[in-house]
Amino acid sequence: MAGAAALLAPLAITPAQAARPVTDCPLRDAPYSLDSPLVDVLLSPAGRSMLMEAAPTLLDKVPEQFISTEAPTFAAIVTVRDTWRILGLSPDRLMQLEQKLRALPVTAADKMKRCERYDNDKPKLTWSRGKLRILLFEKINGFRDGPSVEAARASFQGMAQRNGWSIVTTDKGGAITPSILRKVDVIIWNNISGDVLTLSQRRALQNYVEKGGGLVAVHGSAGDPAYFWDWYADKLIGTRFIGHPMNPQFQDARIKVEQPAHPIASGLPSEWIMKDEWYSFGTNPRAAGAKVVLTLDESSYKPVGPKGEDLRMNDHPIAWTNCIGKGRVFYSAIGHRPEIYSDAHNMALNEAAVKWAADRGTCAPQP
Repeated sequence: MAGAAALLAPLAITPAQAARPVTDCPLRDAPYSLDSPLVDVLLSPAGRSMLMEAAPTLLDKVPEQFISTEAPTFAAIVTVRDTWRILGLSPDRLMQLEQKLRALPVTAADKMKRCERYDNDKPKLTWSRGKLRILLFEKINGFRDGPSVEAARASFQGMAQRNGWSIVTTDKGGAITPSILRKVDVIIWNNISGDVLTLSQRRALQNYVEKGGGLVAVHGSAGDPAYFWDWYADKLIGTRFIGHPMNPQFQDARIKVEQPAHPIASGLPSEWIMKDEWYSFGTNPRAAGAKVVLTLDESSYKPVGPKGEDLRMNDHPIAWTNCIGKGRVFYSAIGHRPEIYSDAHNMALNEAAVKWAADRGTCAPQP
């Protein structure tokens, strides 16, 4: 895509065409249960009443931003079961709630409300001439950390200007369609949280990557407590988030380059110290075929969760590449603090990652 015919490049966020209401959202028809997204149960008057009956102190103990039904909302990235563990309800009360939720019918109104946080809006994206065409994607239905999103956007836009790339930005899921993606060399998933794509948009993204498209994802793009798209979490990223330290949340830690010969690591020192929010994951992405570029030295910080959970992974990848079909995927867990996006090492990492992801050469997974 990045040949002579592809030298079209970017401007900025542009308006989207008015679109039909979404009817193919994930979990639209799913029965209610403890494993439902919390937001879907809260959207149902009957479901909300069941929650309040089971936990009368819910509204007192949980901040409003966590149980809002307006996207972006934290309620979109946790299940009912997750929430009730936080509240410490007994197994018996959980079982009673499960039985009541299972008996709750999913109405036409419920289905419509579940789909309202998705969109079919097709933005009018205009690329100017450039060496690469980049789509900076920012639709967020879960937790939106505005300063991080904005700092990352500014950083990637600066890279594009320095390198003569074309970059456009959109927060519309309707951009993830074959007609738009065939024009794109690399998609940047900017701290995406929450399930944001309809079923047809999911297929478009999966086809794009598997047929040779590049994707770069940063920090919050793999930081949700719950995922409702297994391909994204287990295949594209290759692992699932389990937590980060909170006491303190931001700590100095030593980052080590594991693959110094990898093109993404070419401009980096062998190790350095950085202060950020450090993610831990439930499985090692190596098991999913990832090629680890950077690891964390767990002896250099305190990998302890907010309730004293041991977040050590022993072997702790923090940035890696993955081969999905013919496509190239890069993920870096670095990037909660806005300052990180102007850090020289992190900028060199992300810039090299975009160049690597845009390469249409063979992508060999790690054995």
